[in-house]
Amino acid sequence: MESGTIRSLGIGVNQQGLRDHNERLILSTLQRHGPLPGSDLARAAGLSAQTVSVILRGLESAGLIRRGEPQRGRVGKPRVPMSLDPEGAFSVGLKIGRRSADLVLADIAGGVRRQLHTTYRWPVPADVFRFLREGLAAFGRDMTPDAMARIAGIGIAKPYEIWDWHEAIGAPEGALDVWRDVDYAAEVGRFSDLPVHLDNDGTAACRAEHIYGRGREFRDFAYFFVGSFIGGGIVLNHSVFEGACGNAGAFGSLLVRGPEGSDRQLIDTASLFLLEEALVRADLPTDRLWTQPQDWSGLAQALDPWIEATAGQLARAAISVCAVIDFEAVLIDGAFPPDVRARLVEGIRREVGRLDRRGLSPVRIEEGRVGGNARALGAATAPILARYLLNTHGGAAAA
Repeated sequence: MESGTIRSLGIGVNQQGLRDHNERLILSTLQRHGPLPGSDLARAAGLSAQTVSVILRGLESAGLIRRGEPQRGRVGKPRVPMSLDPEGAFSVGLKIGRRSADLVLADIAGGVRRQLHTTYRWPVPADVFRFLREGLAAFGRDMTPDAMARIAGIGIAKPYEIWDWHEAIGAPEGALDVWRDVDYAAEVGRFSDLPVHLDNDGTAACRAEHIYGRGREFRDFAYFFVGSFIGGGIVLNHSVFEGACGNAGAFGSLLVRGPEGSDRQLIDTASLFLLEEALVRADLPTDRLWTQPQDWSGLAQALDPWIEATAGQLARAAISVCAVIDFEAVLIDGAFPPDVRARLVEGIRREVGRLDRRGLSPVRIEEGRVGGNARALGAATAPILARYLLNTHGGAAAA
C-alpha cells in the first residue's frame, strides 16, 4: 500500500448480506453457548424475537439446526431449545506436519467422525496428496450422497515455509524445496471439486482451541502450540486474528536467549524436534512421539530435561507477548499427552513467577484443551467458518 493511502473501513451490507450475517450470528451463538430457546437467542444476539423466529425456521428447514425437547414447568408456552444439528454440515481437515499427517472428517458441531493418520521421515507432496485422495474416498464410502453433498470444503493446515527447516528434521538439503511451488487448490482439484482453504498450522490449532476448547472463557488470549516446531496464534475480541499475511502469532520466530547465551529463535529452543534429538542421544525410541495413541512412558531420561528447558523458554516468551497485548491468558497446548501438557504448564507458571514482570498485568498461564488434534480440527473448521459462522478478523468468513 502506498504511503499516505487511507484504508477503507469496509463496505456497506445490503439486505441479503444482513440476512446472511444474522444467520451466521445465530449459528455462531448456538455453537458458542449450546442449545438455546428462541427468546434466549434473541437476547444473546441482540435481535428481535420475530427476526430470530424467521431465521430459525430457515435454518431448521436447511437442516442446520434441530429442535430439542420442550422445557416445561413454567407459565406459558413451553420453551423449545434449538441446537446445531451435527448432520447439517461436514468438512475435511488435513494437517501437514513435518513428521506426520492427519486427516479428519468433522461435523458442524466439532465432532470428529473419522480420522486417518500417517507418518513419514519428511513430507513429500505426492505422498501427502495421495493420503488426502485415498482418505476422501474412504470417508465417502461411509457417507450417504446427501451427507457428501453437505461437505463444505477441505481445510489444509501447513507449516509456514515448510522448506526452511530441512536440517532440523533430518531431510537432505533441498528435499523440501518442492513445497515452494505447490499449488494446493490445483493439486486437490485433480481429484475433488470441494473448495480448498489454506491455513498456517499454528493459526488452525488456535482456531480449534478458540471454537471447541477454552475460547469460550477468554476474549483475548495468546496461544502456543508445541509441535515438531512450535507455533501459535492470537485471539482478539473473540476472533482469531490472522494478520495481513495470515501469519499472526508466529511465536516460533520470537527471539529468546539460547542455552549457550546467544540469541536464538523460540522454534530452536522449545520444539519437539529437540526432544526427538535427545531421545536419539539417549538411545530411546523416537517413533513413539508421532504414533497414535501416544504413550510416552519410559522416556523420562530425555523428557524431563526437555520439559524443564521448554518451560523456561515459554515463560519468557509468554511475558514478551503479554508486553505487546494485555492478554487475559496464555494458553499452552501441543502434540503430546495431557500429562506432559500439565507438567509443562506447571513448569511455565513456576518460571514466570521467577521472572521480572514489572509493568505487566498478571500473566495467566493455562492449559489448552483440544490437544494433538488441534491442527487437523482447526483446518476442518476453516470451511465451516467460511460458509456458516462469524469471524470478524478472518478473511475467509467474509467470502
